[in-house]
Amino acid sequence: MIMNVENTLGVVVRVREFDPSKDGLSVEQVESRCEVGPSGKLCLFTDLLGDPICRVRHSPAFLMLVAEIGDEIVGMIRGCIKTVTCGKKLSRNGKNNNNDTIKPLPVYTKLAYILGLRVSPSHRRMGIGLRLVKRLEEWFRESGAEYSYIATENDNDASVKLFTDKCGYSKFRTPSILVNPVYAHRVTVPKHVTIIQVGASDAELLYRRKFSTTEFFPRDIDSVLKNKLSLGTFLAVPRGSYSPESWPGSDAFLSNPPESWAVMSVWNCKEVFKLEVRGASRVRRTLARTTRIVDRVLPWLKIPSIPELFRPFGLHFIYGLGGEGPRAVKLVKALCGYAHNLAKESGCGVVATEVSSGDPLKLGIPHWKVLSCAEDLWCIKRLGEDYSDGSVGDWTKSPPGLSIFVDPREF
Repeated sequence: MIMNVENTLGVVVRVREFDPSKDGLSVEQVESRCEVGPSGKLCLFTDLLGDPICRVRHSPAFLMLVAEIGDEIVGMIRGCIKTVTCGKKLSRNGKNNNNDTIKPLPVYTKLAYILGLRVSPSHRRMGIGLRLVKRLEEWFRESGAEYSYIATENDNDASVKLFTDKCGYSKFRTPSILVNPVYAHRVTVPKHVTIIQVGASDAELLYRRKFSTTEFFPRDIDSVLKNKLSLGTFLAVPRGSYSPESWPGSDAFLSNPPESWAVMSVWNCKEVFKLEVRGASRVRRTLARTTRIVDRVLPWLKIPSIPELFRPFGLHFIYGLGGEGPRAVKLVKALCGYAHNLAKESGCGVVATEVSSGDPLKLGIPHWKVLSCAEDLWCIKRLGEDYSDGSVGDWTKSPPGLSIFVDPREF
């Protein structure tokens, strides 16, 4: 068990490892106290379904710490570690200079991720959050992590100041979280598009060949694709190029791809946690209910009805979204429609994804602005001086690429 005893403002605060056999209820109570939203504003509440480490347990290495005063838990933090792409280098293949082929190869680094930092409202401004972060970073360094990063809302001043002013993190990336409601009717996938579900091995080959140099690409992509929460990988191609019956496998496909194609994978967050929108006015609730009623009565109009988001609902997360060619954006839109239908069959309320704010494929992702976040803020910190990414330099100072690979295990 990891323990740390400190004294803050005359109060003894102990930081130790979360014990699932006795801490579950206390942690839920702190989570509940921390999710009290501003009066009169819409707030999103998360139900972890009785598993406080559900959002990190599928990572290669993870840890949850709690802070307690006496016998009372007053704070918590979670962290996980994985190996990801932080840049790329050029490799020259061939027997002689005339046949040399320059190929980009990924440069990997061991990356830590901090999430779920909570401090009970009655115990804030006592340095407890800072102490939790520092202790978790000790574990990161002991485990060989080279960088640490966090994701927070751009307007969460308290969180931003804690990490940038007190913990040495710098603002790094501002991806977009795009959320689309699941309507009562199915979305029609265009007839000129064929959707093919590919197996985990084929999906791994495709991702490693085409996306392994993308920032944050997980080196253990095979573990992600084979996880029980991954519902599959789906390829969109122009009709007539390939079909589920004629699918030759990723190796042959990549040797002779169509002019345009797109790919996505789907993660079942519904089995991990549920969300609920609270703080909605009676007018908003009535409007949402009216759209559902009209949609049921006049389904052929395909009105974009608002699902029941004011009680716990599940979601599916699209990850590994990518593609090539002049029609890639339209193919991405078809894949998102397919993902909508999968979510509808599973009884989910929304479909979500997260992409780089400058990703050109973003134009093909349907979403509602009111449910989405245009700029999620990622902050990063270099944890030491000896790094495997020496050929790239300091990742924290690198310019953003067009795309990022968002690991569904951390969403």
